[in-house]
Amino acid sequence: MSKNTKLHSTSFFNSRLTSTISISLVLFLLGLIALMGLLANNLSVYVRENISFSVVLKDDMKDVDVKKLQKRLDISPFVKSTEFISKERASKELEEELGENPEAFLGFNPLLASIEVKLKSEYANPDSIGVIEKSIRSNTNVRDVLYRKDLLQMVNDNMKRIGLILFSLAAILMVISFALISNTIRLMVYSKRFLIYTMKLVGATNGFIRKPFIMSNIVTGVVAAFLAIGMMIGFFYYLTVEVSDLMQLFDVKTLLFVFVIVIVLGVFISTLSTYMAVNRYLNMKIDNLYRV
Repeated sequence: MSKNTKLHSTSFFNSRLTSTISISLVLFLLGLIALMGLLANNLSVYVRENISFSVVLKDDMKDVDVKKLQKRLDISPFVKSTEFISKERASKELEEELGENPEAFLGFNPLLASIEVKLKSEYANPDSIGVIEKSIRSNTNVRDVLYRKDLLQMVNDNMKRIGLILFSLAAILMVISFALISNTIRLMVYSKRFLIYTMKLVGATNGFIRKPFIMSNIVTGVVAAFLAIGMMIGFFYYLTVEVSDLMQLFDVKTLLFVFVIVIVLGVFISTLSTYMAVNRYLNMKIDNLYRV
């Protein structure tokens, strides 16, 4: 092998390595944004489903009627779970909070039995709860329905704001990533511009010329995607060690979905960027090839 051939091979390997690393870093950032978006969505579901409201029951309500009401709530499409809290339990919980038993100075238990209801996340919004509240109040054994309207509104507003911020970041990063990957691939194609022109002279079709460039960069995109996935796994492992509760918001399906997104983006952006870069030189005259 001649010295020039060795230098050419080394230069090609270095450019390919640089391109792969550059693309993998961009895909890593895109993957993190996707991961953060899913994390925000899962966190929103988790928070919404843990906001409960109390169905306060009348004091003279019979046990059989309580069970019927709770069963009716359990089978409702908007309910995730219910829990009956007796007068005695409510009194004990209040005593733990205040440090004093209200029965000691009142002479009776002033609290009422209730059913704590947790809604499914899609129903945990002010409009839906308003309809649900009206339906529950229609029961003659229900004394009141209590929930924090301000807290519910605040959670919904904050989740919408977080979603908008993440979407904006994803859109901006997508544009930046496409520009960076396009420039990286364009530099690789640039070194082959005279080869492209020569192939055109001997009668090669545009599709025939594009194919090896596209196939080569698809492989680069896939390799870069797997490198990005490896970095994401390391980053995710570090987060779960530092914040153990984070595991509650993720499952294997969520992570696999993000990994598939990263691979698809790697292939798609590499293919589109290569197509555009090769087309640029396919339509360029010989004089202009020396000037670019």
